[in-house]
Amino acid sequence: MMKLKKLFTGAVVATAVLISTNSAIAADYPPHTINMVAPSGAGGGWDLTIRTVAKTLKDTGIVESNMPVVNRPGGGGAVNLAYMQTQKGKGDLISVYSPPILLTNLTGLTQYSYKDTTPIARLITDYAAFVVPENSKYKSIKQIMDALKADPKSVKIGGASAAGSMDHIQFLLVAKAAGVENLRQIDYISFQDGSLIAQALGGHVDIISTGLGDVAGLVESGKLHALAQTADKRIGTGLIAEIPTVKEEGIDVTFENWRGLFGPKDMPEEAVNYWRDALQKMVETTEWKAALKRNGWDNAYQDNQQFTTFLADTNEQYKTLIKEVFGR
Repeated sequence: MMKLKKLFTGAVVATAVLISTNSAIAADYPPHTINMVAPSGAGGGWDLTIRTVAKTLKDTGIVESNMPVVNRPGGGGAVNLAYMQTQKGKGDLISVYSPPILLTNLTGLTQYSYKDTTPIARLITDYAAFVVPENSKYKSIKQIMDALKADPKSVKIGGASAAGSMDHIQFLLVAKAAGVENLRQIDYISFQDGSLIAQALGGHVDIISTGLGDVAGLVESGKLHALAQTADKRIGTGLIAEIPTVKEEGIDVTFENWRGLFGPKDMPEEAVNYWRDALQKMVETTEWKAALKRNGWDNAYQDNQQFTTFLADTNEQYKTLIKEVFGR
């Protein structure tokens, strides 16, 4: 009986300590500084998204912590994903990701996947865009595909993600739908150092495969010409609304570039709840809605539970797509 009493007393003390510790964590959150991470160089879609999130949260006063943006490029996001494994259980790192968090794992570029993070929220959907310098000889996506059908080495495609990741895959999916064969022979060149636009303007690649939001400003300025985008409808305003869909060009395929936020695996519950609340408030602000319109993004908000289910379903869809494109 005495032994049971001691065990009971010990359990009560342990529970009290746990409650006290959790209360302390809750009271201390958020920390003074939260690192907002783009797993890419400056200027890409991940960079634009995380900077827009940080600015909106700060400008609206929803989050008062310092939110410096950290660029950690490499491996189509795999370098940052590996770094996040060293931050398990922490709550001061928020990273943006999109399809590459699934694709880099499915194509064998990294052993880690979304399951090695804490999904927090899906925020937006962007679409793939295929753009060329204004003086390009290619005036339509059909001309690009015809050239590739004649010779898969005749067109150099540039992207900001690693080979086998999103910018590469989205182009191959369109090429496959257009009837291009020998997809593995197509020259895709990855520029993860932020130099992609300069490479295209300098004539080192013929066409850029990217996110529409990433190049909307350059398209509107006239420096780049958009041949097509992968939504199922015309989107945006002004020159952006004039970009034809690949479906309009006779290529029966669409592709969504969703983007969401992730914390390290085993992120404290207090941190997850804090970010759920903050992001639910953010997506209702006029500042965020203006950013959506400005960047040609569609609202695709899901909280962490819905987002986790979405990731599991989408991972299975991508697995099928990769098997079709790469035969594995």
